[in-house]
Amino acid sequence: MEVFWLVILGLTMGLVFGVALEKSRVMEPGVLIGQFLFKDYTMLKMFLAATATGLIVLSGLTAFGLAELHPKGFVVGNIIVGGAILGVGIAIAGACPGTVFAQIGRGYKDAWFTVTGGILGAAFYGYNKSLIDGALDLGSFGKITYADLFPALPFWMLGLITAGALIVVMVALEMARPWKTDRSMDQNNTASVGSTTAHA
Repeated sequence: MEVFWLVILGLTMGLVFGVALEKSRVMEPGVLIGQFLFKDYTMLKMFLAATATGLIVLSGLTAFGLAELHPKGFVVGNIIVGGAILGVGIAIAGACPGTVFAQIGRGYKDAWFTVTGGILGAAFYGYNKSLIDGALDLGSFGKITYADLFPALPFWMLGLITAGALIVVMVALEMARPWKTDRSMDQNNTASVGSTTAHA
């Protein structure tokens, strides 16, 4: 595929993802922070759906030989420390790398500070990559996939099985905590904040 069409495909996918984030309200800081406080499960449901969809598409592409897997090395130290830093950053900023651009499109001015921090963090890592990777090189398992762990089954089949399991979890979560419950709680919280501001 030519570079031009790859760019068009990337922009199209980004546009669809951005619209989905905005319509689902996952990009709102209150929704993101609510997930960390286990008060709003919109973010978890959205990401479960995105992961399942991605697995289904990837399974189809690999099954027909249209894509190849290029996994990164599985390093426990990088995952734990990097995940902790990312989680703390999301909780403080009320945004993640995927939602911050949707927030900018929605008019959240403080989202620009999040983008600036992300760029500075990426630059710091880039200039100190060897030092940081060396310090976090704990529990390296190399490049492994589900297909390596279960060699009797091809990746596409394992991908579809995993996607099915994620869909079951998502449906069970929706049944236990309907999205309308989270929306009503968000509206009540917004009304409370507005009332407090008005009295102040």
